[in-house]
Amino acid sequence: MITNDILADSQKYIMNTYGRQPLVLVKGRGTRVFDSDGREYIDFVSGVAVNNLGHCHPRVVVALQKQAQRLMHVSNHYHNEPQINLAKALVTHSFADKAFFCNSGTEAIEAAIKLARRYGREVLKEDRYEIITMRGSFHGRTLGALTATAQERFHKGFEPIVPGFRYVPFNDIKAVEAAVNEHTCAVLVEPIQGEGGVNVPSAGYLTKLREICDRNKLLLMLDEIQTGMGRTGKLYAYEHEGVLPDVAALAKGLGAGMPIGALLATDKAAQALTPGSHGSTFGGNPLACAAALASFETLIEDDIIVPAVELLGQHFLQGLDSLKKKYPFVKDVRGKGLLIGMELDFPGKDIVTSCLKEGLLINCTMDTVLRFMPPLIIAEEEIDKLLGTLDGIFAKK
Repeated sequence: MITNDILADSQKYIMNTYGRQPLVLVKGRGTRVFDSDGREYIDFVSGVAVNNLGHCHPRVVVALQKQAQRLMHVSNHYHNEPQINLAKALVTHSFADKAFFCNSGTEAIEAAIKLARRYGREVLKEDRYEIITMRGSFHGRTLGALTATAQERFHKGFEPIVPGFRYVPFNDIKAVEAAVNEHTCAVLVEPIQGEGGVNVPSAGYLTKLREICDRNKLLLMLDEIQTGMGRTGKLYAYEHEGVLPDVAALAKGLGAGMPIGALLATDKAAQALTPGSHGSTFGGNPLACAAALASFETLIEDDIIVPAVELLGQHFLQGLDSLKKKYPFVKDVRGKGLLIGMELDFPGKDIVTSCLKEGLLINCTMDTVLRFMPPLIIAEEEIDKLLGTLDGIFAKK
């Protein structure tokens, strides 16, 4: 009854922009969440790859409590220590020289778009403003990030979209080479396409993109919003190929549940943004930065979490591959670390609902791809429970 009343209020007062599941989550601890009726679920969604350390990690909670008692917000007219400390930590443990903070992944992409355009015109002193992005990509919901997202279904109803983008197939180096012209300033790509169906490119793809960018004086900009913060078994997905970008967008797992985004850049790229050229009222907020720093330091200092992701991912993929061999309607299994997709030959919505009834939260993207993004602290036994549940559900198909 309580849940029904809450859902009725949700329908009455909140805009209908999400296809939500009919449950109200009220508490989370580690890999588990609990609804308003007290039912427990193992979370394989993690707030869409946000809660990398699980729900309410003690170190993050304490950092938030302490910071909330000291200082929650000041404008960027002034410096604040949590922002500086987080920037130092990110730069120290990445390719970057500088960091810019905002509130979300889509804002980080907007910052990247603006940086790239100003880099072309103010640094290179050329009429360069076009950005190459990949079919099947997803970069966010604001109008610039939406246009960078090379999927027309997201553009529908919001035309005219922002000019200055060229779309090419993902994992197609020749198409990128053909798309470069005198107006190109950057290439923007996800190391693994998440929302687009967990699409993993061929080995060497990023390396070849780096070569194209170097040859044509372009910025290589990576969308690490979903792949960063240990999700793929490395701190950043670009580390799998040893390729250093010029710019990278972060969010999701960076804040451990707090809304924060970041744009990392080399000094060469960062010089394009000068005082007054870009900004954010809440970006680099002390509270969000304190949480992000606690989460990031936990990943860095705990030498077990990120390396374990690769092993857990291999175990997960092997289990899903076994189901693929058993059930012909499973078309493909792919992923890296704990960002994994299972493609079916029918819509996956009912599978998500069936798992929900069994106390497991999973996600479906691109209509037919079951997407698994559990906390990085997931246990092998919890993965096995999901695999067994899927087996039972598939057996009834």
